Amino acid sequence: MTRVVLLGSSPGPDTAPTGLRLAALPGNPTVGERLRGQILSLDPQPATIEPHDVAAALRALADVAESATDNLLILPANSVIHDELIYQITKAKRGALALVAKEPRPDNGEDAQEDSAADTVPIDEAEPEIGDRTLEGLPVRARAGKSRIVSVGTATIAVTRPNTVLLGPLHIKVQHMPVLAETCRELADLAGSFGPDDDLAQLVAFGLVRKGVSVGIRGRRDLFFRRVSTQEEANEAGAEMAGMNEDRARLDNAVKGADGFFTTYFVSTYSRFIARWAARRGLTPNQVTLISILLGVAAAACFATGQRPWMVAGGVLIYFAFVFDCVDGQVARYARKFGVLGAWLDATFDRFKEYVVFAGLAVGWVVSGNGDDIWILALAALGLQSVRHLLDFSFGISNRRKPPAQLPTLALDAPDDRKLRKDLEQRKIERSQGIRGLLKMWTKAGRYRAVHWARKMVVFPIGERFAAIAITAALFDARVTFITLVAWGTVAAAYTLTGRLMRSLA
Repeated sequence: MTRVVLLGSSPGPDTAPTGLRLAALPGNPTVGERLRGQILSLDPQPATIEPHDVAAALRALADVAESATDNLLILPANSVIHDELIYQITKAKRGALALVAKEPRPDNGEDAQEDSAADTVPIDEAEPEIGDRTLEGLPVRARAGKSRIVSVGTATIAVTRPNTVLLGPLHIKVQHMPVLAETCRELADLAGSFGPDDDLAQLVAFGLVRKGVSVGIRGRRDLFFRRVSTQEEANEAGAEMAGMNEDRARLDNAVKGADGFFTTYFVSTYSRFIARWAARRGLTPNQVTLISILLGVAAAACFATGQRPWMVAGGVLIYFAFVFDCVDGQVARYARKFGVLGAWLDATFDRFKEYVVFAGLAVGWVVSGNGDDIWILALAALGLQSVRHLLDFSFGISNRRKPPAQLPTLALDAPDDRKLRKDLEQRKIERSQGIRGLLKMWTKAGRYRAVHWARKMVVFPIGERFAAIAITAALFDARVTFITLVAWGTVAAAYTLTGRLMRSLA
């Protein structure tokens, strides 16, 4: 269960802004009623903290952090937010995550020329400043990079070239609770130095970043979030939210974003719609997994005949076995039905389908009168793939045990972030040398689309393996299939093993 902290007044029909009505939404709920209903499944008794007395609010948040035994979600009480956005924030893998909006850059006119002139000064030479611009009513006092917050300022503490506002929601995992509690108490002692426009969520992020916690960033993308203070703002928020397709965003989120080339372009383009259809009719992920298993066994049976029409049929069946292998995970993410049994079944029977197809191909080759030497290739393909799975599993376990790299820290009362940025630059230089430098260069090369997909394909993921089996078995024969699997699998094993050795030594 996630512990929830609401920043603001308790809900009530006569309390602004939580008592504002969202007339455009079903049931005409108040802001507070709707938010309470949304977080009920996370925390039936959320803590409410009044942010007007900053010192008291920070100490109250420290008390919550000290008693928390699970992750913590901080939300402004006047938030109008999609359910799916709450879900995505709380399920993020980052140890700490903030919902942000980056300041748009001018793209024409006089403002663009001024902005361009300002950017002629490199970021590492720019002077820290007190952010006086606002975005959505919040001060622009944070600097964000591509994936995390680099620095945060306040009304009295300068930050180098701020470009981001923290919208309010913060998700902090349980391992950071001791740091959060300590940080909030130290911030409370400095409360007199903060300004009236310093937002409480911004101050928490400010403290965490200076304590060396990596605070990731997430934008709203195709989902909605806004803080409302007047009925007019509530009306606008409700109307805008009602006009957005939350279900489509949820469906898109059900598809993993890091899939291989074949899965991305030949399966996920339509499998999500099968997943939604299945979920709406009550099919569970485990039932979809069973369909995938049956299709895999049927494909193996077709291959075992050794006859060309049945080989083609087997290629089609193994393709759809993989489609439904993707659909079961998408159903789980779309319907939010997760379980240990389902995860075990999915991982185990992926291997089962693959290996039973190997057997079917070998049997088909033998019954066609081609000799039984095919079993050597079949065993080579099976053994190679088994070793790869073992290495994947062992590396994943050891990598999870590896402590995260420590970020530089800075005293909370330091007047600007120059020292922090200098330390970050030094860290960047150190991490750009030796093996780390080579890994970083290879990572940067992934910005090019061709390199990105080449790296995805060279590791021979399950989508590419099933595609290779389907195409070579349907068009050629089992020998070609096994030679393809062994050759490509060997290249993939060498590539992944080299990369993992380098990462282990870096």
